[in-house]
Amino acid sequence: MQPLKGVTVIDLSRFLAGPYCTAMLADLGAEVMKIETPQGDDSRQIGPFIDGESVYFSLLNRGKRSLTLDLKSDEGRERFHALCATADVLVENFRPGVAARLGIDEASLKAINPGLIYCSISGFGQQGPLSAKPAYDIIAQALSGIMSVTGEEGGAPTRVGESLGDICAGLFASWSICAALFGRERDPERQGSSLDVSMLDCLFSMQVTNLSQFLASGAAPGPVGNRHPLSAPFDSFRARDGQVIIAVANNALFARLANCMGEPELAEDEAFCSDERRNANQAALKARIETWAGQYSVEEVCECLDAAGVPASPIWDIGQAAASPHAAERQLLPRIGTRPGSPQPVFFNGHKPYSRHPAPSLGQHNDLFDEVTCHEL
Repeated sequence: MQPLKGVTVIDLSRFLAGPYCTAMLADLGAEVMKIETPQGDDSRQIGPFIDGESVYFSLLNRGKRSLTLDLKSDEGRERFHALCATADVLVENFRPGVAARLGIDEASLKAINPGLIYCSISGFGQQGPLSAKPAYDIIAQALSGIMSVTGEEGGAPTRVGESLGDICAGLFASWSICAALFGRERDPERQGSSLDVSMLDCLFSMQVTNLSQFLASGAAPGPVGNRHPLSAPFDSFRARDGQVIIAVANNALFARLANCMGEPELAEDEAFCSDERRNANQAALKARIETWAGQYSVEEVCECLDAAGVPASPIWDIGQAAASPHAAERQLLPRIGTRPGSPQPVFFNGHKPYSRHPAPSLGQHNDLFDEVTCHEL
């Protein structure tokens, strides 16, 4: 299953958002050519390292070919233009204005290849008051509103524990590229699309719960810890040997939980008889649940609730998640080359397509590009 087989992608991006996008495309069969400076993508120097190679870089650049070019030189730019003449997609994450100074902006390349899909990923978009502002993930998180609702209730704003702005921008970029490819395929006379992907825009658009509260009341929500701001019980709860997650969002599930607790009358209690009432009285409800859960281990609580069909789980660290039988069954860490990797997660017709080729060494494929065009590779 390689739905993007035959599609050629030129990858000018570095670090995370762009490389994550193009790795997704490579997993689906696209031929991705990573264009690097002679010094290489800076993320090659980001630890941790195994056998002198960056694990971070390897996870983001599987299945690609590496070509080194000096785009500031006439020769490098000429070779780059020759590649773009037959490519399908270009992905870049320069700060707005840099591509134009290098002579590799959309207008320059569309003059060579009108069908080229040109995808620009940036912190704040190609226009707007913040467009020229330098961006890292934590800056985009801070300005998107998502940090303001993350953390303990009454506590300081907290960064989400992964570079979510980069990752979601990479995902939206790959989604929009596939949509643009589909649109071009349906209308061969149509020129290539221009895609403007902003980390802040992507983070903002993902906050459905926060936006619903803000648009309904005009007041910005704040952090509430692990609990859901609109439903209860939907939180972490203290068991005898750790924390357990319990997620109940309707009356039927709450009745099942109450039965597990040995207190079926809770489902009829005026304080807890609806999701709205449970949320209003969530502190008292949490105390009741923890009195029950505190008698048992996390495993025992989860076994009881699983048997009753109540959503519940322990809180795993990444090692526990990776070592789980579920991770093995779902191929979350298949071997890519000689090491485990984390490819795109979707199964197509029961099969999970992903590139079997590891990340390339710097300039590994330079000799392939001397006399060929993209579609001859």
